[in-house]
Amino acid sequence: MRVSVLCALLLLAVAAVARAQSQAEINAQACAGSAAADRELNAVYQAVLRQNAGDKRFTAKFRAAQRAWVAFRDAEMAARYPAEDIQMEYGTMYNYCYCTEVAALTRQRTEALRRWRDGIAEGDGCSGSYPVR
Repeated sequence: MRVSVLCALLLLAVAAVARAQSQAEINAQACAGSAAADRELNAVYQAVLRQNAGDKRFTAKFRAAQRAWVAFRDAEMAARYPAEDIQMEYGTMYNYCYCTEVAALTRQRTEALRRWRDGIAEGDGCSGSYPVR
């Protein structure tokens, strides 16, 4: 029994090494995920603008809100990683960490924008400019 457990652990270790990637590959995957999240955000943002093209007041305020969100995102990331020498301070995982967090913030924002694209349930007394389904 003990030998079979050791063999299973050895096989798991070998499989992990076989799947191992370089830090550069891990960073690239994380940043590709961030880029994909940004493309989705932009698609939803553009859809909202198209749906509301006739409402100049809304679209102006919506654009301003998005510019403010981008400024917030950039400031948030600068606060998270404030070092002047990024690589020296945070090491080779910096790009992975940065891209992963930017992707998370972007996905949160995309969810917020979807309410304007997809609408909200009828009966919400605080719907404001969200369309009602």
